[in-house]
Amino acid sequence: MTDKREINPFLKSALDFGPILVFFVAYLMLKDRVFTIGGTDYDGFIVVTAAFIPLLIASTGALWYLTGQLSRMQVATLVLVVIFGGLSVWLNDDRFFKMKPTMIYLLFGGLLGFGLLRGTSYLKYVMEGMMPLQDAGWMILTKRLMLFFFGLAVLNEVIWRTQSTETWVYFKTFGLSIAVFAFFLSQGKLFQTYGTEEAKDDTTPD
Repeated sequence: MTDKREINPFLKSALDFGPILVFFVAYLMLKDRVFTIGGTDYDGFIVVTAAFIPLLIASTGALWYLTGQLSRMQVATLVLVVIFGGLSVWLNDDRFFKMKPTMIYLLFGGLLGFGLLRGTSYLKYVMEGMMPLQDAGWMILTKRLMLFFFGLAVLNEVIWRTQSTETWVYFKTFGLSIAVFAFFLSQGKLFQTYGTEEAKDDTTPD
């Protein structure tokens, strides 16, 4: 996965976010329908989940083929989707798929926390090329992101356990993405304080 290749950014965005949007649209179309397959009734959510799994596998595989690499986050997400989505379809129980974001955020938060206990920032290894920061800045950002991930895990549990499936789908499709975007947007002061000279030079006019 080291032979990195650049691809059209619109194509990359389509492969990254397309499966999630297809899931959302398909759910809205099929949410009130029940499908009888092999003598068992499946509601629209389960059927859409069953279709989402191979779609995500295909899009992730296409990204790997076109770019020559996958991030650890993409690989972990795919594995958990296959496991928890597969359990939901196999057992005809939507709770497993709804738990998937919880497991993802607990995993990422736990990994960041493990790195912090060892005195290192695993986040730096993943994102150093995108956000040049001093080591102290990476440690602060890693701690904040760890707590943020744990908070999202708790929030996902609260939403799917107390709200309707449709509310959870809206939350999963839009709420989580907006929350992550807002988190990094709120770290502007940290980036200014701990940005390296390389980062500052990139923003200095010629």
